[in-house]
Amino acid sequence: MKIALLIVDMQIEFLRDQPVAAASEYINHTAHILRSGGHQVIHIQDVEGAETEVPEQLQFIPENAVEQDDLIVKKTFSNAFWQTDLEQILLDRQIGLVVVAGYDAGNCVLFTYNGAIERGFKTAILHRGIMSAKEDLVLLTYRDRHVISYPVIEFMVQS
Repeated sequence: MKIALLIVDMQIEFLRDQPVAAASEYINHTAHILRSGGHQVIHIQDVEGAETEVPEQLQFIPENAVEQDDLIVKKTFSNAFWQTDLEQILLDRQIGLVVVAGYDAGNCVLFTYNGAIERGFKTAILHRGIMSAKEDLVLLTYRDRHVISYPVIEFMVQS
């Protein structure tokens, strides 16, 4: 089964005052596992209001590795599937499982997770791979949703 990791909104604009080390470590490790197995890593970049923002603030944080074969999908809505080509990218690559990580747990991560499910993709949230300015939202986002850890992803990639 082909797997895609969606890394949502890990951008300077949103995370400049946030502790990112723990989530970034899990995201980077999972991305490395998937890349090494020939799976897809997709960085979602929020560009809403980009014409009025400082362009450097829209860049991805340096703590998250963006590799040459990774894809970048720009979005203007909380759901990364809404009015983007993300669904078609996943279909073209015959993705069977979508794993969602990144920022903000109670908003863009959750909306993108729901968007993937609405489009018929098997979907999970990366355990310890999501962030929020409000710590309780991380726990609430995990509640009653499919969550996957990187050891399980590693097992799937190696099988």
